[in-house]
Amino acid sequence: MRLSELKPEFVDLVPPDLEEGVLYVSMNYGTAIHLCACGCGEKAVTPLTPTDWKLIFDGEAVSLWPSIGNWSFNCRSHYIVKKNKIRWAEDWSRSKVKANRDRQRGEKQRYFEKPTESSPSQKDEGPGLFRRLRDRLHF
Repeated sequence: MRLSELKPEFVDLVPPDLEEGVLYVSMNYGTAIHLCACGCGEKAVTPLTPTDWKLIFDGEAVSLWPSIGNWSFNCRSHYIVKKNKIRWAEDWSRSKVKANRDRQRGEKQRYFEKPTESSPSQKDEGPGLFRRLRDRLHF
């Protein structure tokens, strides 16, 4: 049965058994997880990062952006969560899914390879992701 709403529940750790209609949000782990809104029972994981999903919490409701396209699930469901409500979206062709994944991969690469302010000289310092982690952890 297709859902029309997801109720947010902020948790430290996501429980092993997920309840249908609940969007579990772990800020500690930067992720939101829920059972697919189509009712198929698959776990939909949405990492909350600058290059993945954005979560907005207005004190009462949550929104996730971009849309959730469960292209690797048999159901291939596609929807947006806006103020706890599920807005169903159209199915995408395989070529559109591939083009979107390629675009996202490029965005991630550009984001994690960009120079950080704390290390102006980037020569011989390894991949950008590791530079950024090192700088964050002050190694």
